[in-house]
Amino acid sequence: MGMNRIVFSEQIGPMKLFSIRLRKRAEDLEISNAEAARRVGLAERRYANYTAGEREPDLATVARIAKALETTPDYLLGFGEIPDTGKRSKVISRMNSAAQMLPDSELELVTVQLEALAAKHKKPPFKGL
Repeated sequence: MGMNRIVFSEQIGPMKLFSIRLRKRAEDLEISNAEAARRVGLAERRYANYTAGEREPDLATVARIAKALETTPDYLLGFGEIPDTGKRSKVISRMNSAAQMLPDSELELVTVQLEALAAKHKKPPFKGL
């Protein structure tokens, strides 16, 4: 199966695959191209050129995009495996990506709230009096 992915990526070209995976990753995170561009720190038009396959980013930009979209440069460039795309995995990815944008004080607040929710699910159910 891995060989098919290599042949497929060679047939469509590395930058075309990059643009496909870039759009797919934003879709998995349920964010717009505008939001993805903001998270990466790029102008919307420049990011749109990458998603359309009209422009090729340099390596440093690929790394910035991968970090902001919680993936790897290898995946975006077609060298890595397709990540788990189950519903839970997508939600966790969205949560991680959004958390990267928060200032430390708000991140701490969200973490405390999340830990409280998680602790609630670890306790045995209430049996009543």
